[in-house]
Amino acid sequence: MPLLQTRDGADDAGSPVPYETTLHVRDHCLCLHAQRAARALARRFDRALKPHGLTNGQFSLLMALNRPQPAPFGAVADVLAMDRTTLTAALKPLERQGLLTVAVDPRDRRGRLLTLTQEGRRRLADALPVWRDTHAAIDAELEGRDLDRLRDDLKALG
Repeated sequence: MPLLQTRDGADDAGSPVPYETTLHVRDHCLCLHAQRAARALARRFDRALKPHGLTNGQFSLLMALNRPQPAPFGAVADVLAMDRTTLTAALKPLERQGLLTVAVDPRDRRGRLLTLTQEGRRRLADALPVWRDTHAAIDAELEGRDLDRLRDDLKALG
């Protein structure tokens, strides 16, 4: 008899991890479920925002820059839970499109300040109703669930 068997009796081809463990991880892993949900939500918002020339990540980045004063680079990275390299890469296409500017921080020449341009503010304003409608549709699909609790729980993990 093989060392490890699946529920149907097939052998695990010598795997040191039983198939039952795979099923347990599939059913219990918070990271897996958060990643799956994030990917599904990202695809949905990407489709909705595409007519405005934005991805969901770009929309979130522009929204993070929507403030009265230029945003310090590090603060934006923190809000979006991005490392500096990833944020730099995400900024480049938006900067090329003229949606934001990156400037040297006059108080600390090592720092950078990020600012939405007028075009960036216009694009964000045009996309906002789509974001609201998409969010409302998702909220309606999840009717009966405690969405405020879900948001609070997700924030606690972040």
